Amino acid sequence: MFETLEIERNGRVATIWMNRPEVFNAFNEQLIADLGQACAELDVDASVRVVVLAGRGRHFSAGADLKWMQRASAHGEAENLNDARRFARMLRALSEMSKPTIARIQGAALGGGTGLAAACDMAVATSDAVFSTSEVKFGIIPAVISPYVLRAIGPRQSLRYFQTAERISAEKALAIGLINEVTPLEALDATLAKLVEALIGGAPQAQKAAKQLITAVSGRPIDDAVLEETAQRIARQRATDEAKNGIASFLEKRTPAWLI
Repeated sequence: MFETLEIERNGRVATIWMNRPEVFNAFNEQLIADLGQACAELDVDASVRVVVLAGRGRHFSAGADLKWMQRASAHGEAENLNDARRFARMLRALSEMSKPTIARIQGAALGGGTGLAAACDMAVATSDAVFSTSEVKFGIIPAVISPYVLRAIGPRQSLRYFQTAERISAEKALAIGLINEVTPLEALDATLAKLVEALIGGAPQAQKAAKQLITAVSGRPIDDAVLEETAQRIARQRATDEAKNGIASFLEKRTPAWLI
């Protein structure tokens, strides 16, 4: 049981619902702690193949709770550092889950809400969704979310939006790589279901290895070291029982073990 979340299970899919609709699912200490714990628990749950992150009410997440920000502004550097570390650990737990993660976004995804969207592997948003790295408007910076936003949209776009704090429409967010799909609100769950169906069809250990592969190779020059690492990774994966079953199932036109 969580104070600020609800976990909904539907077959092999677990949805983490942020449940503070009265403040548009804004972050406070408890929501950060609950999200970190939920990610840790679902990551080791073998019955869960896909994790969806969603927000109750009109908005996905409006970012930091103003009362939390007010408390933080009265703290010294040491306490602010501890707060930031807790937030950073939660985002890392979400980003490094060993199974696919999808952000289900409607309405506002501002500040830390944009960070959550970027920390997930994929993001599906309604056509009226809006994003922003709005921190400079409050005299702060999007430091803790920056690794995930940079990974999603790159340094050039980040140079603009980290400094302007402009609102980013769903259409623009799609164009710059912050999200993967835009859909009308009434089609959000159907669009999400198609993506989930595609993910369930993949082999779970291969998906985990694919996530690790991207982290290992991204941004590196294509040199002998990268060639050797990628060769070793595919060799290890081919030798797994999962791969042997998957290849045999394809050749013999039968259902692979992970779908049974």
